[in-house]
Amino acid sequence: MSKLHEYPVSVSWVGGREGSGQVKADRTGVEVPLVVPPEFGGQGSGTNPEELLACSVAACYSITFGIIAANRKLPVKDLSVKAVGEVEESGPTLVYKKVTLSPRIVLEAEATDEHMALAEDMAHKADSYCLVTNAVRGKVEIIVEPTVTKG
Repeated sequence: MSKLHEYPVSVSWVGGREGSGQVKADRTGVEVPLVVPPEFGGQGSGTNPEELLACSVAACYSITFGIIAANRKLPVKDLSVKAVGEVEESGPTLVYKKVTLSPRIVLEAEATDEHMALAEDMAHKADSYCLVTNAVRGKVEIIVEPTVTKG
């Protein structure tokens, strides 16, 4: 039996290209200022959909990797993920081309070579289990470039 989960958000906006607004997660009440980025003629004093998509991909990837690592009993000490979204502008047309994820995975000092290899493998596979990357797959390229170390 399937379940349907909803994630309601609200956006308020005033103005045009140099306008501003707020995006709010209705369930949690988290609010974030929203603007057009400066490279597209906006004021740039808040976040934008381009950053929010990269953020969503990185957040989903991080959570997914964390769940996989816990299930596989990987001794993860720390995980940080940098994401870079790329948008191609061609005249009036904008296309979100890709998101490059650079996870930095630090395993506990006592991690074995097997743990290191498994962490590297899981770092490359985590995006295939991520809800957000699966939602954009085929439209936005997802690149994963992990670094795995012991700490």
